[in-house]
Formats: sequence, C-alpha cells, structure tokens
Amino acid sequence: MLQRILPAGKDFIKEIVSAEDILVDATCGNGHDTAFLSRLAPDGHIYSFDVQAEAIDSAREKYQADNISFVHDGHENISKYISTPVKAGIFNLGYLPGGDKSITTVYDTTITAVDALFNLLTPGGRIIIVIYHGHDSGKIERDALLENLSAWPQDKAQVLKYQYINQKNSAPFLLVIEKLK
Repeated sequence: MLQRILPAGKDFIKEIVSAEDILVDATCGNGHDTAFLSRLAPDGHIYSFDVQAEAIDSAREKYQADNISFVHDGHENISKYISTPVKAGIFNLGYLPGGDKSITTVYDTTITAVDALFNLLTPGGRIIIVIYHGHDSGKIERDALLENLSAWPQDKAQVLKYQYINQKNSAPFLLVIEKLK
C-alpha cells in the first residue's frame, strides 16, 4: 500500500540515518519530527528550529532528550548554529498546528534554509520537505520552491516530488532532495 505523505518522508530519512548522525528539524512546531529524529539517532545530535517561542517551549517540555538542541530562531540561520556535516533534515512547511495561522513559513527564509542545510549535507544526505499549500502563503511558497529546486543541476542533487494526483489540489506533497556529491 502506498504511504501517506509524512510517513513516506520519514522512511526516506530512516533509509540513510545511523545512530550517531547529526540531523535537523527545520520547523520544530509541536516537536513530533524532532522526537522521531531523536529516536533515530540516539548517539547523534538533533537541532530543532522554530521562530515561535511557544513551539520551542512546548516541544522542549514534551520531548526531553540529551541529544536535542532546541533553537529559538529562524531556520534560515541554520549555519549560525551548525558547522558539522549533517545527514538529513526535515521541513514541515505552513503554520503551527493549533497555533496562530497568520504566522507561516515563507519562501525567502525557507529557500535560504534549504540552501544552507544542503551545503552542510554529507553526500547521500537528504532533505525532506512537506509542503502544505492549502493557504495563500503556502501556495506562494510551493510555487517558488518548485521553481527554484527545478533549476538545481542534476549532478548536484536529485529532487523527487511525491504527490497523490487524485486528491484535492490543496493536499500536501513531499519533496525529497538527495545530495549527490
């Protein structure tokens, strides 16, 4: 049976991660992806970013592990906090579930973060991006990301789009970026 979007994304990460890897949750939100990454790399380290203090505080309270650094800052500043090679990262774009829907991820900072994280990736490393585009800023971010990533050279990265075509136009989809060199 075909997997839903987020479980498929997590499997793309599971395929390549070892217990000691450095991983990034670029959009901490409620902390579920951070916890998933923490369990995958118990001897590694997870950096979890969010611009909303509420998200960081809630995730820190729910998921306390020695291998997690919660960073109250935008994901576009990843390179200020990480200088070591990273094996994988995940983005869940949109807004904080149950939070203020007027605070959303935006293309400018997201593509800056994707570029910065890609530069830190080890060869064979992956970035998973789940795009929720059922709101106005999500549509703008979706279109801009697709345009930008479509132009990446094929000898630098493989970019996969995983999407169900028989669902509503606003159904989320997944982008998987794998670094080749």
